[in-house]
Amino acid sequence: MEPALGLDPDTADLVRPYFRTHGRTRPTRTLPVETLIAATELGRAPEHGCSREEAAICLLCRSSQSVAEIAAYRRIPLGVARVLVSDLADRGLVAIQDTQPTTGDRPSIDFMERVLRGLHAMA
Repeated sequence: MEPALGLDPDTADLVRPYFRTHGRTRPTRTLPVETLIAATELGRAPEHGCSREEAAICLLCRSSQSVAEIAAYRRIPLGVARVLVSDLADRGLVAIQDTQPTTGDRPSIDFMERVLRGLHAMA
């Protein structure tokens, strides 16, 4: 796993989750852990009123990342990642990609591989 971008690894865990989300606990969108997120053109240069954490997420999402991977790479709780990603999507800085996790009545192989990669990234 790559180090958390944008935060000193020695102090990253000292920032309270509610501080990162301005006290909010619910995202404005439903974001399952396997949902893929990619930075938009606007999000590739995130100087537009972004917090340090939001800018780091935009940087990370220059290549598509799942919500679980964002939480793992940024070393933040999954709920915090969901709120931040939802906020970024609302402002047009990231795009939420449709994952279509099932084929018929079973999960697709691609979906299962993404979940497995996300779990490995969290370990």
